[in-house]
Amino acid sequence: MNKVIISPSILSSDFSKLGLEINRLEENGADWIHVDVMDGHFVPNLTIGAPVVKSIRKVTKLPLDVHLMIENPEKYIKDFVIAGSDIITFHYEAVKQNTSNIIKMIKDYGIKAGISIKPKTNVDEIKQYIKDVDLVLVMTVEPGFGGQKFMAECADKISEIKKYKNDKLIIEVDGGINQVTAKYCKELGANALVAGNYIFSANNMKEAINLLR
Repeated sequence: MNKVIISPSILSSDFSKLGLEINRLEENGADWIHVDVMDGHFVPNLTIGAPVVKSIRKVTKLPLDVHLMIENPEKYIKDFVIAGSDIITFHYEAVKQNTSNIIKMIKDYGIKAGISIKPKTNVDEIKQYIKDVDLVLVMTVEPGFGGQKFMAECADKISEIKKYKNDKLIIEVDGGINQVTAKYCKELGANALVAGNYIFSANNMKEAINLLR
């Protein structure tokens, strides 16, 4: 996969005009829409649920890249599938021994399954599952809040993941992504990037997205 997928996080958008914000992303070259779902338990913040994903689905044909930063994701996967998710990524730390079952549950719905790890989690802990997922999401900040500083040592996990990947695996990076950190991640082998503040605060959104590629 030569093309780098750009998946802007709507967490940094203006929620009072979310439909317009998503249309703007689409018009300016975004590939996916990244949806951060937080429950106030797994991470210290509370964001959106399946009803918002359902609303987003109505205004865009872009793939919805849904990142579940929640406890007990198995309780909510069906709701997010029905709402229109194309990719559902859950956190290994939230399910541990139940990881294989969660992957199967997502894939049985006919959509892509992703697994994510927090900064302090080693790749060794998920290496046995990499062959079974479509996407591995590497967090380069502590999940829960936007605008944090990029942690380069976390991006180094990309090289480890590549040892276990197949040709179709998407290695996505989320946290502190900008023009400089994107280049670093791509050099290590990332082929999908999540960015929020960098894209939504840019004077020229199209240029910002293109610079990440």
